[in-house]
Formats: sequence, structure tokens, C-alpha cells
Amino acid sequence: MTARLTPYLNFRGKAREALAFYAGVLGGTPEITTYGAFGHGTGAEADLVMHGALETDTGLALFAADDNRPDGPRVDGAVDPGWVTLALVGDDDALLRRCWAGLVEGGTVVVPLETAPWGDAFGEVNDRYGVKWMVNIAGAVS
Repeated sequence: MTARLTPYLNFRGKAREALAFYAGVLGGTPEITTYGAFGHGTGAEADLVMHGALETDTGLALFAADDNRPDGPRVDGAVDPGWVTLALVGDDDALLRRCWAGLVEGGTVVVPLETAPWGDAFGEVNDRYGVKWMVNIAGAVS
């Protein structure tokens, strides 16, 4: 038996767009199920993402949905990240630098990706959807 923890982000009308962006950054192909596919919602709401999954060949996974609850996220259509930060960590320098470059596009660098006091390359970015990311490349030389 196995278990894994997978981030599940909630958006308001931007989940499909965000999953396409993250697929471009992380790899993989999003699988989308709409509210309409399960008989929920009418009109434009039926096309909102009830469940979106992105899984990559490298083992990364991210889920997302358009939260259609009246009390759901309302941050200009973006995710309401609260105090959550997603961390990409490992020693695959090329993969993690490619992910960093994609997350930075349209985002805001909080801490540049450079050698940290512990010797790894480390950086923080708030991506274009307001999601907070940390990238740590073990043993990397910036």
C-alpha cells in the first residue's frame, strides 16, 4: 500500500488556464473533468473545472478545480493561497531550473535562485496566479 500528498489548488474560473500553464512549466498533460460532465451547473458554470489533474513523468502531481461555492476564492479569479507554499526540491538541476524559469514568467521573484547558506541553489517566486513556490536544488552551484 502507498500514500502520497498532492497539492489541490482552488481557482475561480482560471483552473483550466492554470493547469495548462503548470503543464508547460512542470510537464505532463492536464486531465480535466467539468461540472457539466457530472450534471452540475448550467451555462458557463457547467464548463468550469470540477477536477483537474496534472501528473508528470518525473513524479510531480498537482490537482486543481474551479471552486464554484458562493464562499469560494475571490482573488480576481486566482487561487487563494493563504499560508500554503509549494516546494519543488531535488537534485535534477536541469529540470528544476526549467521549472523555475517557467514559474517566474509573469510572476514575482521573492528570493532569486542562487546559492543559499546551506549550499544548495534556492529561490522563491509568487507565480502569475499568486501561488507561492520555493525551489531548492540540492548540491547545485548557481
